[in-house]
Amino acid sequence: MHSGLAAVVEGLPYVLQGIGVTLTVVGGALAMGLAFGLFLSVVQVYGRTWLRRLAAVYVWFFRGIPLLVLLFLFYFGVLAALEVELSPFMVSIIVLGLISSAYQAQILRGAILSVPDGQMKAARAIGMSDLRAITFIILPQALRLAIPGWSNEYTVIMKDSAVTYALGVAELMARTNHVASRTYQHLWLYLMVGFIYLLLTWVGTQALRILEERVAISGYTR
Repeated sequence: MHSGLAAVVEGLPYVLQGIGVTLTVVGGALAMGLAFGLFLSVVQVYGRTWLRRLAAVYVWFFRGIPLLVLLFLFYFGVLAALEVELSPFMVSIIVLGLISSAYQAQILRGAILSVPDGQMKAARAIGMSDLRAITFIILPQALRLAIPGWSNEYTVIMKDSAVTYALGVAELMARTNHVASRTYQHLWLYLMVGFIYLLLTWVGTQALRILEERVAISGYTR
């Protein structure tokens, strides 16, 4: 058997153990990004001027700095200065979540703005407060409309998660790099992990597409 294929067969079980770590990082970052992104999007649409400006600065900051720089900044800089001890795994989720929240805020903001203004006016006319109207009328529709953009955010976070190996997180890329440095079969092993990432991305986007179809709002075009 070719030495490259032998390295793949030998290293595959070890590499596959990193799928759980990768999916946990991606899932945690997306959940955190959704929670913060919802708040930021509502602030950007309905908040006071000074709150909208603060949200804009937040989005500008986390969209403008590379992921690797932010990972090092938080892990070796901020946390070290504050004498706070967090594992590289947790730092990766937090940093990816903060970055994702900046992008999801824009996705959700566009979805909120696509909901007709008349629905907020109708809610006010029947005596609902703005907070209740946003929570029970606007956001349920906006979240459904945001699924296509959210699907794209999943693919971005999935690919960005590979960078967390720089902090020592034992995810797919870190495990593949470990096997490659031991066997020197970089071509075959990186092709293998690339295929795994493609498969995970495809499965995730297909699941979100099915979700989009099931919760589609009658009367809205895709």
